[in-house]
Amino acid sequence: MSPAPTPDQAVPPLVLDEQALNKLRELDPSGRSGVLQRVLQTYDGSLARLMAQFAQARSGSDRPALRHVAHTLYSSSASIGALAFAQSCKAVEQHVRDADPGDIEAKLDLMAQESQRVAAAVRAMLGKPSQPA
Repeated sequence: MSPAPTPDQAVPPLVLDEQALNKLRELDPSGRSGVLQRVLQTYDGSLARLMAQFAQARSGSDRPALRHVAHTLYSSSASIGALAFAQSCKAVEQHVRDADPGDIEAKLDLMAQESQRVAAAVRAMLGKPSQPA
């Protein structure tokens, strides 16, 4: 059995941007303070909580709640390098903010799919098993 990955190991491409992760690593060059791991642990918990809110808001067609979740996840996701997910969050937030009458379902689907990819990548970096969707 392979040892669990550490936060300093490479991340699958196109999920988390290595440059963003390197910026976080620069905050703790020796790694002794565990800054990257703490940031990822905090993000992991936040992502799970916010995606539960997303599911509830989506099922209830609660656009203000969808906007809040998308806005919150946009900035935190960008900071850890989850750029595709951040963009999907931004698209949902913009759609709701602009009161776009067009169909939002495809954007919500993409946001949900990207959240699963990001959650799996973050959990892999933390050495945690992936949780079912």
